Amino acid sequence: MALKRKKQRKSPGLAGHNLIARNNAQSPISEQYRTIRSNILFSSVDQSFRSLLVTSASPEEGKSTTVSNLAVIFANKGKKVLLVDADLRKPTIHYTFGLPNTSGLTNVLTKQSPLQETVNRTEVDSLYVLTSGPIPPNPAELLGSFAMKEFLKKTLSEYDFVMFDTPPVLAVTDAQVLANQCDGTIFVVNSGKTDIDSAQKAKELLQNAKAKLLGAVLNNRKRNDLNYYYYYGSI
Repeated sequence: MALKRKKQRKSPGLAGHNLIARNNAQSPISEQYRTIRSNILFSSVDQSFRSLLVTSASPEEGKSTTVSNLAVIFANKGKKVLLVDADLRKPTIHYTFGLPNTSGLTNVLTKQSPLQETVNRTEVDSLYVLTSGPIPPNPAELLGSFAMKEFLKKTLSEYDFVMFDTPPVLAVTDAQVLANQCDGTIFVVNSGKTDIDSAQKAKELLQNAKAKLLGAVLNNRKRNDLNYYYYYGSI
């Protein structure tokens, strides 16, 4: 399979600026992430939710920021966490953590690189990141492949939690394909930007794909005492 290698940008000076859970653990926003973590863990009383997918209806709604901070928060609890950039079209996780992206998920799935040699350690204890790797010509097919099922099985045997960042639901089918394989899906909504019809349509698409929707994260909602905050609730 031919993989398209993207030119690597120099690590941006603002790498990690979205990781408020790491940079300011005592902030109200970090506390909201801890609340989301608690709600997910409480949801796991009768069923284990160890593979989690985070997506949104449209681009730039905060899904990548949300999953990155949740990964930090889960790792802070002493859980061994693997954060996977499964947005194989416009990956961003490597920028967030200031990592190279010459090799990643696509290399592992196509048997070009072993998982152990491709995963990156981070500055956060117990948190590991697998970047997207080179852009493939068929992202949805790759995410729905037998190799992906084997990848999930292997990673869940080595990590307590595996979290996926995926493309927006209304843009492509990638999130639906992978959500069907994960224990739970979290839907990110941007206050003041996401319209109701788009959110409803995205929810229906995920449900049709038999995704297990755990809840929604509402971000960028304005308050007098905060620039923005995160809220987790059922949908």
